[in-house]
Amino acid sequence: MAKSKPLIIVGNAFERERQLNKLAPMRVMWTRQELTQLLNIYGRQVAAGHWRDYAIDDGVDSACFSIFRRSSEVPLYCVDKTPALRRKQGQYCLRGAAGQILRRGHDLSSLLNFFNRKNMRLVD
Repeated sequence: MAKSKPLIIVGNAFERERQLNKLAPMRVMWTRQELTQLLNIYGRQVAAGHWRDYAIDDGVDSACFSIFRRSSEVPLYCVDKTPALRRKQGQYCLRGAAGQILRRGHDLSSLLNFFNRKNMRLVD
């Protein structure tokens, strides 16, 4: 009598991949309209000579647009998008260089009005 080979059952790889994709968290990223608004402000500040570099980070729970005076320094400002806070404080947040929260909001354009204000300085 010949030895029988063990029976190997291969699961449906397609179904397994589909279920793994359902479990994989989605990445939070900026939409085209949001990036347009961010880059318009960035372009104006670069033309004025205030900013020189930026970075875009995506993540599982938030996305960040960081603005630098020089690329070797810490960011001057970070604009965060956290969709989990959409119904609470607003999904957009503007943080300063030390990490303090400067503004929060539900609308990105109103948050970016922070950069449109005129710098008031005391003149002798």
